[in-house]
Amino acid sequence: MVCPCGSSKNYDECCGPYHTGQAKPPTAEALMRSRYAAFVRADIDYIQNTLAPESRGDFDENGVREWATKSKWRGLEIKKTEKGGENDSTGVVEFIARYSVGGQSFDHHEISDFRKEATTGQWFFVDGRTVEPLERTTVVREGPKVGRNDPCTCGSGKKYKKCCGA
Repeated sequence: MVCPCGSSKNYDECCGPYHTGQAKPPTAEALMRSRYAAFVRADIDYIQNTLAPESRGDFDENGVREWATKSKWRGLEIKKTEKGGENDSTGVVEFIARYSVGGQSFDHHEISDFRKEATTGQWFFVDGRTVEPLERTTVVREGPKVGRNDPCTCGSGKKYKKCCGA
């Protein structure tokens, strides 16, 4: 079975060993991918266990389980990573998790912070910030459009393309 994290690797060679505890994700991105795969598989214990201890206080196990099982997971796109390598102690991963609930599609765009525990080498998810989609606005020109062959607006008497438009 192909791993749901989007790596194109077999699950047993990708996120599977992380989920079973046989291995630890070596990077912040690997933890992010394994957490996404855990949501797909509704492995709520893994999701909770990879939260930083200070982030577990408001974890709603039943709510997360319901959301994970009712969602149809459509893919993970890693947009950008900052640090988070094997030799780093912190990292940031920007991603888009795509899913559907009740026939409606959603794109969850987030920038997540990760921290690696120095003594154990275990990466933890610390916090995430949702990235709101940009609102598209229509630009309305206030003055008349100046064409390339129109007289320049500066009053030089030259064509716009040979003057201020050059």
